[in-house]
Amino acid sequence: MITIALVGKPNVGKSSLFNRLARERIAITSDVSGTTRDVQSRIIDIDNRECKIIDTGGLDESNLLFEQVKSKSLQSAQKADIILYLVDGKMYPDEEDKKLFHSLAKLKKPIALVVNKIDNDKETERAWEFGSFGAEVLLPISVSHNRGTVALKQWLLQYLPEPKKELDLKEDEDDFLEDFIQESEEEIKEQEDPTINVGIIGRVNVGKSSLLNALVGEDRAVVSDIAGTTIDPVDEGMVYKQKSLQFVDTAGLRRRGKIEGIERYALNRTKSVLERTDIALLVLDASEPFRELDERIAGMVEKFELGCIIVLNKWDKAHKDFKNSIEEVRDRFKFLSYAPIITVSALSKKRVPKILDKILEVYENYSRRISTSKLNALLKETTIRHPIPSDRGKLVKIYFATQFDTCPPRIALAMNRPKALHFSYKRYLINQLREAFSLEGTPVILIPRKRGESEEEES
Repeated sequence: MITIALVGKPNVGKSSLFNRLARERIAITSDVSGTTRDVQSRIIDIDNRECKIIDTGGLDESNLLFEQVKSKSLQSAQKADIILYLVDGKMYPDEEDKKLFHSLAKLKKPIALVVNKIDNDKETERAWEFGSFGAEVLLPISVSHNRGTVALKQWLLQYLPEPKKELDLKEDEDDFLEDFIQESEEEIKEQEDPTINVGIIGRVNVGKSSLLNALVGEDRAVVSDIAGTTIDPVDEGMVYKQKSLQFVDTAGLRRRGKIEGIERYALNRTKSVLERTDIALLVLDASEPFRELDERIAGMVEKFELGCIIVLNKWDKAHKDFKNSIEEVRDRFKFLSYAPIITVSALSKKRVPKILDKILEVYENYSRRISTSKLNALLKETTIRHPIPSDRGKLVKIYFATQFDTCPPRIALAMNRPKALHFSYKRYLINQLREAFSLEGTPVILIPRKRGESEEEES
């Protein structure tokens, strides 16, 4: 697939153009120089032709962090098939920009100099001042006013493969296919192997970006000791044991009083990521005591009903031994008692592969479907062994149970007095289900309801 890299200095509009071409607000945009720090990518469609677009961080060397950002941006440009070098049309041509553009032009790839912020016809003349760059292709545009983007897409199209032609089917062939699809729809759904979406969450500087790099086997995210380095969620996919995994390294979260500027966007973006996540890797720093903020972040896992793996990172610098560390985790994160714990060192990659195996195990449990007959057999045995407490002297009965959804498993309990089922007995039932059906790593949702009510009515 053809890859297009958006390159340029900070605050020239790369992320805005990325969002415009993707027709979706993906990258965070702001007037703060250096908002984009990690490489964002998305498969997009230009006139029915698929390609991959990459939004890189600004080319700046003002501090150590932005030197890393610049390095990753240039690496992305070198790997891309097409380069769009953006400059700010409201500024005078910059010598450093010229040098960077010339160095990329030497790669002998299609490259265009895109002069952004040319908002009207009067400003078009300013764009031609950038002719001193010697670019063969110069495209004046205004992303915010959607000017010149059609010409930009037309230039890109000449390098994109022709769209595949649709098969010209005869009527009888078309009817056959329609019947076949209808008959096989359920079977196909069963055979589909979905992508497992994994969100990497935790407070700032616990090693989330290092963990992402270790998991995918390359320096995908910028790693720095500067708190709040990651702002945009960083997506990266891989295939492991024939399963498709999509990782998202979310922005580090800090106490609300310390969330400033564009980090407010980051907090909201983290929540939106968790809404489409299956499994959360909750990253904790084993080299120092846990904090209240760790518990609050962990609470987001419970809120979004995600599968979960607790990752104790920086284990090579652990301030407690294994037994005491595990006890502390279980004591402070009681609501994640179902989550397995893995100790790792992301920087040295020690034990990181174990996370990949555990992700597959947890997702299998997260998407597990239990037959009604097995559920009710367990329920009968469980309630005989430990009867349900009465409700002010009145008998409380569970007539039957049925699972009505997965990811996570949701089980309806048809009862005579659903409101009388105490949370402690519900927890007892969940523990029995975990033990009987291997449900490590996933929440189990029990919904007591009056017999005759639908699951939707109760929930």
